[in-house]
Amino acid sequence: MARLNLQFPEDAYVYRTTLTVRITDINGANHLSNDAMISMISEARARFLFEFGITEPMDAQLGIIVTDLATMYRAEAYARDQLLFEVGVMDFNRYGGDIVFRITRPADGTLIAMAKSGFVFFNYTAKKVEAMPETFRALFPKVNTAG
Repeated sequence: MARLNLQFPEDAYVYRTTLTVRITDINGANHLSNDAMISMISEARARFLFEFGITEPMDAQLGIIVTDLATMYRAEAYARDQLLFEVGVMDFNRYGGDIVFRITRPADGTLIAMAKSGFVFFNYTAKKVEAMPETFRALFPKVNTAG
């Protein structure tokens, strides 16, 4: 099977937040566990959306759902490490796009992981995918606007 290789342009990142690895995030091998990393990515995603004024759900019907998640691990992280999550968006299409992440340990500059999370807009009442609202697209004018 081919190895995953995630690389994103520098200008994709538009938000930064720091999260601390908790002792409860550590697995039997004494480093950050996969499930804890996914939780941290989800927290960084929520902070990013909140920073841009996006609450979930956006209204009584419309929300953003994750369609996929790919993570490429590059180094271990340990309890009490401060991790910098740089977050951005790219590859918009009619219904959604990708939220991208670069996770580093600023104390020594180590790249811990890269990740990409696909998303779409979903109408919870109608139970179907909906087109990306123009108000969302307008928040990120540098992102491509492919149909």
